[in-house]
Amino acid sequence: MSDTPTAPKDASKITVAANANASAMVSFDDDGDFRRAQQGLLATLPDAMISLDDQIVWDCSRYDFLRNDEKSPDTVHQGLWRQGRLNAIHGLFEVRDRVWQIRGYDISNLTLIAGRTGWILVDVLTTAATAAACLKLANDQLGERPVKAIIYTHSHADHFGGVLGVTSAAEVERGEVRIIAPEGFLEEVVNENVIAGTAMARRAMYQFGLFLPPGPKGHIDNGLGKALPLSASGLLAPTEIIDRTGTELEVDGVRIIFQNTPDAEAPAEMNFWFPEFRLLCMAENCTHNMHNLYPIRGAQTRDALAWSKYINEALDLWGDQSDVMLATHHWPRFGTVDLKQFLVKQRDVYRWMHDQTMRLANLGWTANDIAEELSLPTCFSTESHVQGYYGTVSHNVKSVYNKYLGWYDANPANLNPHPPVESSKKYVEFMGGPEEVLRRAKASFEDGDYRWVAQVVNHVVYADPSFSEARELQADALEQLGYQSESGTWRNAYLLGAQELRNGSPDFPAGRGRQLAHAMTAEQLFDSIGVRLDSEFIAELSLKINWAFTDLGESHVMGIDNCAIHHLADRHVDDAVATVTLTRHALAETLGGVISFADATQSGEIVVDGDESLVAHLFESLTEFRMFPIIEPLAERVRR
Repeated sequence: MSDTPTAPKDASKITVAANANASAMVSFDDDGDFRRAQQGLLATLPDAMISLDDQIVWDCSRYDFLRNDEKSPDTVHQGLWRQGRLNAIHGLFEVRDRVWQIRGYDISNLTLIAGRTGWILVDVLTTAATAAACLKLANDQLGERPVKAIIYTHSHADHFGGVLGVTSAAEVERGEVRIIAPEGFLEEVVNENVIAGTAMARRAMYQFGLFLPPGPKGHIDNGLGKALPLSASGLLAPTEIIDRTGTELEVDGVRIIFQNTPDAEAPAEMNFWFPEFRLLCMAENCTHNMHNLYPIRGAQTRDALAWSKYINEALDLWGDQSDVMLATHHWPRFGTVDLKQFLVKQRDVYRWMHDQTMRLANLGWTANDIAEELSLPTCFSTESHVQGYYGTVSHNVKSVYNKYLGWYDANPANLNPHPPVESSKKYVEFMGGPEEVLRRAKASFEDGDYRWVAQVVNHVVYADPSFSEARELQADALEQLGYQSESGTWRNAYLLGAQELRNGSPDFPAGRGRQLAHAMTAEQLFDSIGVRLDSEFIAELSLKINWAFTDLGESHVMGIDNCAIHHLADRHVDDAVATVTLTRHALAETLGGVISFADATQSGEIVVDGDESLVAHLFESLTEFRMFPIIEPLAERVRR
């Protein structure tokens, strides 16, 4: 890596031509979306900025460069530029009588319904800071109401993470605020944000371009929304669970009928309908872009066939009885005809990707073959809301393939290949050494084959990450790919990869979900311990430890055998080496690094009866997760 990293470069002539050609293909650029996105605007946040403890969490002015020019610069795909301009529209919007949305101050929307005595909130954004600011805007403009209920539409953090900005654990425990969520919600939150939390958080930096500066050569948009706010997320557990379609609740005087949609956009998700308002909420199952069947941050692959069928079911149940459709991202659709046409195309695009992928898979095509072959047919070409601003046909069809057939393409040559560093060293040697690879790659760069340059020079970087000329060439290729990307997430990934090649990968401790741990069950806390214990440190252990949670009134046993933990609830055993008495709060704070085990025992927050040194050894053996390199090989420290 160079001691003086280079700045982003201009679009090449080939990229300029590619983006000009893309602009000619954007044939849906009427005023419809812009009218819908601005309809009902009542007010905006003062200064359009949100701060917390002198730290700027959100600042709309960073995207002012999008507001003036309808035509994109050479470094941005025209479709993504248009989507970025739409997502830059922000404020408090009246959707219909007693229903409002606040959009543009987080990647997701806050929806507010005036109930009989207070607010019903649908999703509460990503952070407490943004949620609190948006609720204050609504109260200031519409009259202050207490929060009476919160609906989590699904298990992604940008829909529950701001809950502590609109209510408190004490209010929920006293029964003053209901929290309603789909079946499996808490389990899926823990799976994504704790069990796979560090890996997903690091990969999310690439998907959402967290450290890319906004601008024509940097961050434009995430497709699904403008950006992620820079602040912590929290969690309060649901008080009520929706486990079947057709469930009806009265929430603060408002009737709501639910549709359970597991394994669509999220493993736990639900749509719902308000009969009194003739209002349909499609959660994140329908948005104004093609969604992901697999997000590039990593997650469980989504079921495209089920997703399409859920949309069809919602259309059949409520399409003719709805005047307005809203979602938890983007802007609403107004009018029965308009919203039904929207739902039909959304339904069909996911079914098309599913069916055509599996048709070709059953002809023997591999995932990569299919991704190269399929592109949106003309029946979708005039509708902006099915374009690849977030998900793409390319990675979505690979996801369909993986859902049915997994990562292995059945070619034995791909069954047990060498890992990346070893493979790269051999590739570079076979190709005549790093200098020869770069000589040929530079010619490919001049020809505009940036995909190949990024792919082949990656071997040189992995074989020798200190080779600055290779890092710079790969960065140049990734940058041009980013400039040409229709998808905001692809652009972000390419440009952040280029930035890290030029400036180095981050190296700092990762959050361990401590803002979420206070809402986790005891079993989930033990699961989080299991993924942090290095088997080397427990290889010789065979034992059981009793745990008594005084606040939960629960007894648990955690055992260790054969280099792995196991757990049973509702019991203690006589042969335990120790009994640990504590609260869920104390365990969450200790696992989150807020307090050390030694300090917790000294203060009496954790009491150990038995072999305290062994319990201390377990806590001291927990792996310290850090942000790891992606565009270059892992250091030995990290690999261990």
